[in-house]
Amino acid sequence: MTFGSGIPTVGVDALSADAFLLDVREADEWEAGHAETALHIPMSDFVARFGELTEKAPEGGRIHVICRSGGRSAQVTAYLAQQGLDAVNVDGGMQVWEAAGRPVVASDGSPGTVI
Repeated sequence: MTFGSGIPTVGVDALSADAFLLDVREADEWEAGHAETALHIPMSDFVARFGELTEKAPEGGRIHVICRSGGRSAQVTAYLAQQGLDAVNVDGGMQVWEAAGRPVVASDGSPGTVI
């Protein structure tokens, strides 16, 4: 499946529990609610913090990029693909993640919400 200009996408329902998830939303969105195992690097800091991703992503593994609705994550997915990484955009983002009943936690570990 592709998104607009050929960016690979995947639906939330196709993600396994151990899929590597990169959340590119801003800090306030992350603090309100995120997937528990996701790595958080805001899109606004992404290029400067790119090394964090390469340190933590599974070598040769797929990176599932997520934001609130899929727009920012599509841009980051395109960037990662240009760097030669296997990246896919999570279609519908955290809004669909939450609607699908996937767990969302706040920064303090309590149940979170997508804003």
